[in-house]
Amino acid sequence: MADLTLLGMSGSLRAGSFNRKLLAEAVRRFAPATYLEGDLRLPLYDGDLEEREGLPESVRRLTEAVALADAVVIASPEYNKGVTGVMKNALDWISRAEGFPLGDKPTAVISANAGRTGGETGQYMLRACLVPLRPAVLEYPMVMVAGAGDHFDAGDRLVTESYATSLDTLMARLRDAAER
Repeated sequence: MADLTLLGMSGSLRAGSFNRKLLAEAVRRFAPATYLEGDLRLPLYDGDLEEREGLPESVRRLTEAVALADAVVIASPEYNKGVTGVMKNALDWISRAEGFPLGDKPTAVISANAGRTGGETGQYMLRACLVPLRPAVLEYPMVMVAGAGDHFDAGDRLVTESYATSLDTLMARLRDAAER
């Protein structure tokens, strides 16, 4: 399949976040593909709002992008030993869309954190939160960039060979899964 569409989602909204840098590296290593970035600046999930108005427009745009994608890569830090509120909120909204837009979608989960575990606990929690949405989450290699400030250069490129190799392998596996 030559013309793949890759959707990226970052659990950090901060423009200069390590996870946005890691996501950009993942996209570059997955290429060539049409790239869509999921905007997670969504209203907080509210069942009353959904009942009154249906899915908000921002949520519809996100779920449509998920449905269009051949593969998904999620880069999300760990906040306070867990998944970020932004990411959990997005998954809660995505779960409300008809037809399981993430269902069986090849999905890679990556993380980068300033701390020594690279977001390990947050990544495990994120993987658990994905289960009811039914994506085909790749189990390995797990990419968790610890001490992230030491592993990107001035151009925001991932420079540490062990992390780069793991990310290359994961993106190659994601491409293979999307092409099947």
